Amino acid sequence: MPKSSPDIAIFLRGLYEGGTERVMLNLARAFIERNLKVDFVLARAEGAYMPQIPARIRLIDLKARWMPSSLPKLVRYLQQECPVTLLAALHYPCEIALWAKRLARVSTRIVVSEHNTLSQEAQRITQTSVRLTPITAKLFYPWADGIVAVSHGVAEDLASTTGIPLERIQVIYNPVVAPEVFEKAKEFVNHPWFQTGEVPVILGAGRLYPQKDFPTLIRAFAHVRRVRPARLVILGNGPEQPQLESLVHKLGIEQDVALLGFVQNPYAYMARAGVFVLSSTWEGLGNVLIEAMAVKTPVISTDCKSGPAEILANGKYGRLTPVGDSEAMAQAILSVLSGNTTTVDSSWLHQFTLEACVEKYLSTLGINQ
Repeated sequence: MPKSSPDIAIFLRGLYEGGTERVMLNLARAFIERNLKVDFVLARAEGAYMPQIPARIRLIDLKARWMPSSLPKLVRYLQQECPVTLLAALHYPCEIALWAKRLARVSTRIVVSEHNTLSQEAQRITQTSVRLTPITAKLFYPWADGIVAVSHGVAEDLASTTGIPLERIQVIYNPVVAPEVFEKAKEFVNHPWFQTGEVPVILGAGRLYPQKDFPTLIRAFAHVRRVRPARLVILGNGPEQPQLESLVHKLGIEQDVALLGFVQNPYAYMARAGVFVLSSTWEGLGNVLIEAMAVKTPVISTDCKSGPAEILANGKYGRLTPVGDSEAMAQAILSVLSGNTTTVDSSWLHQFTLEACVEKYLSTLGINQ
């Protein structure tokens, strides 16, 4: 084993603008603060979060043109660097990591972390490779030295989908509430709608993909707008932007809707919003809900599988509405904007803090300090 073997390698496709990528960055920062040696191993070193990699983390760019071509390069990395543990996140990197260990014949501990509800993805996404994920997870996930699910719902779904015993799956919530959330929430938002004295802003955030179901949020806002003054802002990029813009125009609400694209600091927008809404058809956890709650913004979410009900304590800390029901969502938004809000107990949010989650990760990763 090389003298300078990493304690932990984190394997991802890239550092794209997703919640999982942000979570892995949070974990990496926590690991280096404990004087652990960390490598970020990326199939391709690209993505919106690349500038956020701390200087003390070594970046390994596998320069893979497509995900399967990263396999032989990851095999060589494992053989040459011999990390104590490799943590893979999201489905395809997890499978590639498991195959890489088998082919490399190394002792590296492989921990896979599942961030989404596999059965829901397989049912709702027509792409063949996605339809096959429950089968490939059933075949390959048992090879893992550790399996992490980001919510109890994801764990239960993974167990029922793959036949892996539930007790083999460690539930660790995403470490979303980090100190930087509160610091960044104080920053100025350079947009006129978020200034003092303006009408309330309804905020949504996420990739513009079918999973996030922003059409339901837009339709709900159109109903809200007929009842009272308000504005809608959606943060995030994605292939559905033209369709969403078309829907906004069709509903005649373009003067009160802004799709602002990806922003490096969503927390400042959250802190100044009147209400944050998650309209997803399915989620693994729902990081943005936790972030909004942390900065004391009221939240509404669809009661989708699997995470929102867990985050909101089955509706105690925020309203849950049926998936795809724009009328119910509109009524919930109007209620919140009328002042019917709930205070979130700080002790409840503690389970989503970096402090609470990193210890569980280190235990599952087999790192003793």
